[in-house]
Amino acid sequence: MRMRTLLIALLLLAAAAPALAQEPVMGKPDESLFTDKDPRLHANKQATLRIMRELLQCNYWDQADRWLTERYIQHNPNAASGRAGVVAFFNSLKRPRAATCDTLTTPIVAVIAQGDLVTVIWPMTCQHDNGKPYTSTWFDMWRFVDGKADEHWDPGMRIQTGCRPGN
Repeated sequence: MRMRTLLIALLLLAAAAPALAQEPVMGKPDESLFTDKDPRLHANKQATLRIMRELLQCNYWDQADRWLTERYIQHNPNAASGRAGVVAFFNSLKRPRAATCDTLTTPIVAVIAQGDLVTVIWPMTCQHDNGKPYTSTWFDMWRFVDGKADEHWDPGMRIQTGCRPGN
C-alpha cells in the first residue's frame, strides 16, 4: 500500500511539474497599443511611442528635447535627472543606431495610460547564473507635462548584466 501511495504521489508531482515551470513573457511590436480614443491619453501614448522608437530603439538622443523636458526627473539609479543626465547616460552606452526607425521593433505586452501617466510593459530576457535564458517583465512609466515626458520610473537597479529587451 505504501509503495502504491508513493507511486501515485510521484506521478502527481511529475504531472504538476509543467505547472510549476515559468511561462515565458511574450510581447509583439504593436504600435496600435499606443493609441487611445481620449485625445489627451492618445497624445501622451504617441509621445511615449516616440520615446520608445526614436530615443530608446534608434538612439536619436540629439533629438531628446522633442520628447523630454529639461528638468526630466529620473528614478533609475543609473542615470542622472535632467534631460542632459539621461542623454549622457544613453550616449555613454555607445549603442549603434537601429537599422530601422520606421516602426517599433521592441515587443510590447501592454501600454496603459491614465491621467498624465503612461506605462509600457515589455518582456526582458535574462540569463540565470547557469547561463540558461529566462524571461521576465520590464516596465517604463512616464509622467507627461505639455506633451513631453517630465518624470520616469522603471524597476532599474545599478547596471545589470545578462538581460536584454525582447523575447
